Amino acid sequence: MLFILKKITGALLLPLPFLLLMMGIALALLWFTRFKKSGKVLITASWLVLLLLSLQPVADGLLRPVEDDYPTWRGEKANYIVVLGGGYTWNDKWAPSSNLINNSLPRVTEGVRLWLANPGAKMVFTGARATTNPVSTAEAGARVAESLGVPRSDIITLDTPRDTEEEAAVVAKALGKEPFLLVTSASHLPRAVIFFRRQGLNPIPAPANQMAITSPLNPWERIYPSSLWLMHSERAGYEILGRVWQWMKGMGSGDPGQK
Repeated sequence: MLFILKKITGALLLPLPFLLLMMGIALALLWFTRFKKSGKVLITASWLVLLLLSLQPVADGLLRPVEDDYPTWRGEKANYIVVLGGGYTWNDKWAPSSNLINNSLPRVTEGVRLWLANPGAKMVFTGARATTNPVSTAEAGARVAESLGVPRSDIITLDTPRDTEEEAAVVAKALGKEPFLLVTSASHLPRAVIFFRRQGLNPIPAPANQMAITSPLNPWERIYPSSLWLMHSERAGYEILGRVWQWMKGMGSGDPGQK
């Protein structure tokens, strides 16, 4: 129950749902109450914030500090590559990679790249199944990796954990103290590293799915609002909320001895 409540509350606090909720309250004030001035202020502020969060300089300015803790993997070897689960579905009629949603596909492709660079390594995929899906997050990632050339004998699936904290616990049981490359989205990696270190593990951070753009763009892409940049803002908001929750649980540091 607490897990479901956490997910629902977190989703409502993300920029788009939260701003739509504020706009709904504003419309209710305008249409059904005498507080029309408050309604006008609220809907104007919500619209303005939505506009700003949909602009590249603002969105990536929020996301960049969340992503920049760890550099892309360049060569430290390991016998295991742990790829954390993300959004997915499973439709046998689709190309395998089409089943990995948002952040999941870049995680798997980076994991495959690391597997190719670490001969003999095993790939470990984590994540439980969605409520109505017979295929788990871990299995979906494994099937995509297999379609990209990774033999099933080099793949391990851990399909019980529902979130990052649980993923860290099951990886600790499966791998013990064995060093491993930890692959997840760059924005998620700092929070994930804390969970894994709290389990007494020493993950080698390997970020994937970097999104905050610092390389050249067409000038108009920086000034026109876009759903792409809004998604970047939402990613930043999601991770900031996650870190606040982690801190509230007394897990603000990766050192198990610190609170």
